[in-house]
Amino acid sequence: METKIIQFTAGNGPIECTWVVAKTFKIFLKELEQFGLQHLVLNTQSGDLNGTLKSTLVEVKGDDVEDFIKHWKGTIKWVGTSTYRPNHKRKNWFIGVHEIPKNQVLQFKPSEFQYSAFRSSGPGGQHVNKVSSAIRAVYLPTKTSVVVMESRSQHQNKKIARIRLIEKLEEKRLELLTAQDKESWQQHQQLERGSPVRVFNGSDFKSKPKQKLFPSKRQQLKQQLRKELWD
Repeated sequence: METKIIQFTAGNGPIECTWVVAKTFKIFLKELEQFGLQHLVLNTQSGDLNGTLKSTLVEVKGDDVEDFIKHWKGTIKWVGTSTYRPNHKRKNWFIGVHEIPKNQVLQFKPSEFQYSAFRSSGPGGQHVNKVSSAIRAVYLPTKTSVVVMESRSQHQNKKIARIRLIEKLEEKRLELLTAQDKESWQQHQQLERGSPVRVFNGSDFKSKPKQKLFPSKRQQLKQQLRKELWD
C-alpha cells in the first residue's frame, strides 16, 4: 500500500484562489472515494472568508496511489468570473497541488500517543456530563496535548483528538524549520501557470470535456494498442 502526502495551496494568490482551493479539494476527496483510496487530513489553513482554504495537507493511502496523484500534481486552473469581485477583468485563477517528501512531514508511531478519558463538563446536556466521553490526547515525545469533548461518543472524540494533535504538531514543526528547509518548503507554493494539469470552468466547477480523469490500466492498454496498430 502506497502513501503520499499532498498539499493544496493558493500560494500568495488572492481570495479567489483560496475559494478555488476549497472547491478543488472537495472534488479531490470525491475522486479518492470513487477509487477506494484512504485519506487523513493532516493540516488545514482556512481562508479569510467562509468556504475558502489557503492550504490543506492530506495523507493518501491505497493501491496505485501514484497513478492517481499524477493526474493532480501541478497547477490547477479555474476559468470563471470572481465570486467576490464580479467586475474583475481576470478570468483565469491558479492554485498548486504538490507532493511533499515524507522527510518533510512528521512521522508518527501509535505508541507515541497517549489517550485518557474524563467526564466532560462542556455543553451537550445532562447526558454528556454523566459519562467519561471527553478525550485528552498527548504526544509523549513533546508532551503536546489537545482536549476534545464535542461528541458524546468517546470513540469519535478520540478520532478527532488524534487529527487535531497532528495538526498542532505540524504547525509547531513548520515554525522550527531551518532557513534551508523553509526555502525548500516554499518552493512547493510557487505556482507554474504555463501547463495546468486540470482545468475547471464556471461556478459549477466542471472539468473541460477533453480531460479524462485517471483512466484505468485497461483503457491505457487499449489506447497504446490502437497507437501501435496505426503507427
